[in-house]
Amino acid sequence: MNQRYIEPTQEAGAELFSRKVEGEMMMLNMLRFRDVADYSTSPELAPDEPISGQEAYQKYMAHTAPFLQKSGGELAFAGMGGKYLIGPDDQQWDLVIIVKQRSLADFMAFATDEEYRAGMGHRTAALEDSRLLPMIEHQF
Repeated sequence: MNQRYIEPTQEAGAELFSRKVEGEMMMLNMLRFRDVADYSTSPELAPDEPISGQEAYQKYMAHTAPFLQKSGGELAFAGMGGKYLIGPDDQQWDLVIIVKQRSLADFMAFATDEEYRAGMGHRTAALEDSRLLPMIEHQF
């Protein structure tokens, strides 16, 4: 099986902080869902009956929305993915989301909030694979 990317590494976090990001940033989320959500690491969140990865991610988003808003973040875009127009033929993403944050500090306040983190098991259960790309506006 190919390597899965679900959580950031410490090295990736350190690299993000070393960029000394000031001001707004966007987070590009590319998500591939499991056919059936796997709640083995968070059985306390598991529904009574099996659900799809997409349904588990909907539970994660419902849990996450108030914490995102509290941190000054917002969902800027969400759209169904598919195959690349330019890119590998053997990869596709089910859902692509762009989240806008006022600052890196606000993002970190969101990401480390213990109440928010209590619902992360829905995300882990939902995802087969993901990518998260922090983006800073660039003027040409």
